[in-house]
Amino acid sequence: MPIDWKSEARVLAAIALVFAVAFWMPVGVPRFDDAVHEGLALVHWYAREHVILCLLPAFLIAGAMGVFISQGAVLRHLGADAKRIVAYGVASVSGSVLAVCSCTVLPLFGGLYRRGAGLGPAVAFLYSGPAINVLAIVLTANVLGIELGIARAVGAIVFAVVIGAAMHFIYRREEARLAAERRGLILPDGDGRSPAEAGALFALLIGILVFANWSPSAGEGGVLALIATGRWLVVGALALALALLLVFRFGWSGRAMAALGGLIVAVAIAIPQHPDLPFLLGIIGLAVIAGMGTPESQEWLNQSWGFAKLILPLLLVGVFAAGVLLGRPGHEGLIPAAWVAALVGGNSIEANAFAAVVGSLMYFATLTEVPIVQGLMGAGMGKGPALALLLAGPALSLPNMLVIRSILGTEKTFVYIGLVVVMATISGLVYGTFWP
Repeated sequence: MPIDWKSEARVLAAIALVFAVAFWMPVGVPRFDDAVHEGLALVHWYAREHVILCLLPAFLIAGAMGVFISQGAVLRHLGADAKRIVAYGVASVSGSVLAVCSCTVLPLFGGLYRRGAGLGPAVAFLYSGPAINVLAIVLTANVLGIELGIARAVGAIVFAVVIGAAMHFIYRREEARLAAERRGLILPDGDGRSPAEAGALFALLIGILVFANWSPSAGEGGVLALIATGRWLVVGALALALALLLVFRFGWSGRAMAALGGLIVAVAIAIPQHPDLPFLLGIIGLAVIAGMGTPESQEWLNQSWGFAKLILPLLLVGVFAAGVLLGRPGHEGLIPAAWVAALVGGNSIEANAFAAVVGSLMYFATLTEVPIVQGLMGAGMGKGPALALLLAGPALSLPNMLVIRSILGTEKTFVYIGLVVVMATISGLVYGTFWP
């Protein structure tokens, strides 16, 4: 049977492209070799620091959204027909409470959007999660100055609402069509769980996510220092409460949960210097018990696994690409750091735009953007570009963009990125003009 070359043209082009890249790859050139090393080093660091503590609990929360949050409730409070003040207020506040990085917010955003949240409120949640971080804003004020801290706080809050509203306006016809289709659906208010049970489950899961990732550097003194020092005790207490809730209210096996709890405690006592290991063991144990439990728990596992399959591969590819291009703090990728420092000096529109674009491509773990900006300002970065980077950087990253595209599609993703970059550029330009 002859080959249909027209239908196989894309496959042939992809193979030819991969071969060309491999053939002309500049292996042995120091800059290229160092960039590849930085990409692998960033993936290694990301896997150790963020997958276990950030992404895995986020996948559980996203999966729980699909099982325990009724679609009717989502449509009422966050749907296209919901009251704007309520929808954007709920989205912004709930996103900011999490205080997560640009990648950890993705499964939560995907869960809300798939349950029927309107595009505007969902995008407001997507931006507010990593951008409106109270600890990061306080650290910005302490390290970079009170004016820049206030500007970042005000800008991030305004951005969440304006960008969400802009996305809704741009795609208002599509949103109206979807809203009309959903009005004809008969949606149950509940999924067999009372609001109190579902609320307690989400409060405990979110509490575990937040305190497991509480940065010790955020605790300057007082209560914050106490929380930073004893965060794993808080996580343990929340995990115990979660286990009791799952056993007595959700019908999970008490013997299985008790065995898992005993194993976690034994590992935590045996290897106290690696608290992430019992944390990982707990998540794996929950997944196993869920898979062998009730239909409800199995659906929770299926939903969580679906998000993991979609998001994890794209994130790791994106993190590697970001490391190759821009390196890590203190280490260079293909783009020399000196170029970046030279292009963000002053307060021109070019400097602000470049800072916003570079910030949107880099991956910032929670709170790491502040010392990076501090170093760039020491190398001559203007205050306007610094604000532009702080407003665009935490909310966007190359891995973040790849995953958003898989959820929203190419066009909406580029529109969202464009809104963030343009608004960050304008904000930096205005701030740098009035507060040079």
